Amino acid sequence: MASGISRAAAIIGAAESNEIGYPEEVKTSLQHHIEAIKNVSDQTGIPISRIDGIFSAGWSSELAEHLGLHPKYIDTTSVGGCSFQMHVHHALCAIHAGVIDVALISHGQNGWSARRMRGGGGGGGRFGGGDAPAAQMTSAYGLSGAPSNYSHAMVRHNHRYGSTPEDFAHVAVVTREWATLNPRAVMHSKETHEFGGPITVEDVQSARLISWPLTLLHCCLVTDHGGAVLIASPKVAGSARTKPVWIAGAGESMSHSNILEMEDFTATSAMASAETAYEMAGLGPQDMEMAMIYDSFTVTSAITAEMLGLAPRGEGYKLWKDGHAAPGGKLPINTNGGGLSFNHSGMYGMQLLVEAYRQLSGTAEDGVNGVPGKQTSARTCVVNGTGGSLSTTGTLVLVADD
Repeated sequence: MASGISRAAAIIGAAESNEIGYPEEVKTSLQHHIEAIKNVSDQTGIPISRIDGIFSAGWSSELAEHLGLHPKYIDTTSVGGCSFQMHVHHALCAIHAGVIDVALISHGQNGWSARRMRGGGGGGGRFGGGDAPAAQMTSAYGLSGAPSNYSHAMVRHNHRYGSTPEDFAHVAVVTREWATLNPRAVMHSKETHEFGGPITVEDVQSARLISWPLTLLHCCLVTDHGGAVLIASPKVAGSARTKPVWIAGAGESMSHSNILEMEDFTATSAMASAETAYEMAGLGPQDMEMAMIYDSFTVTSAITAEMLGLAPRGEGYKLWKDGHAAPGGKLPINTNGGGLSFNHSGMYGMQLLVEAYRQLSGTAEDGVNGVPGKQTSARTCVVNGTGGSLSTTGTLVLVADD
């Protein structure tokens, strides 16, 4: 049964910065933030001056200053890629409590431009190396960066359930299929990237090895992206020029910080955060018609699907292998092309929100972000973000307007 907070607020708009992916001219993270914020304000007809709550992964005070705002509510939660799902949760609570009426959730990250600004190189301080406490504990055991951490998860899944790297390769293949329907996807076609267009399981498995058994095509992109979402009370939602998408449920959880403290490499805190979100919404996995799942690696999305109750334990990859997650399938997943083929700036949770809104508001076919076949008929969607090394998770249950 749905709780009193369910549907107390709606996402009324979602927009991106003007040039994402691999921009010709380097851009700062702040540029991506501000462009996306202006775009969502223009989209909804809600002036920036009406925003009274700002939520971002560490940027809220600076954004308020640049926007000339004096918000009533400031949230700087920054726990990796799921931060933005948590921001939605927090904004829902603040609006339900009557503290604010319009919440801005913003993210800007120049994953590609930053590399060019510093003359190449991959960094990785957030995920390994440097002075991060977790890195000091794991580097002695040979773990160095996200691919190394996530390869452990795949190997353990293969050992426990009899799955294979080839099984997980289907996640990359199907996700690329969705990207070919999205002109803004980096890997949409040969015109957008030299390695763009459809791929096969053989392509995935024969790609350059990154961290055994993960090849390059098992891993996400590193790009630029800016995104902004406006969340509003029912009264404000009624005055927007856009369709609302209602926040029916929300939950968050964590299982560990250092991956060496992860009790089970094949199980994440998404099970707990999803349980909370489903309970709030009065719905269950069987009611979900679509899913937006963090896909930093193929193994991330497949294991998360199991945690969300969308597939039995050990069989998450079958949603992709059997075609259910593909265009025309019974459970479309990552319809924009995902972090694997659309865009992944470093923290991918914002891209999940933008695409979920577009699908549920029926605006995926806007002449820019989709071609025939990308828009689904889904009315419900589970959105899950993952932060750290399979560490923190935020889960949302979103529903289309009646």
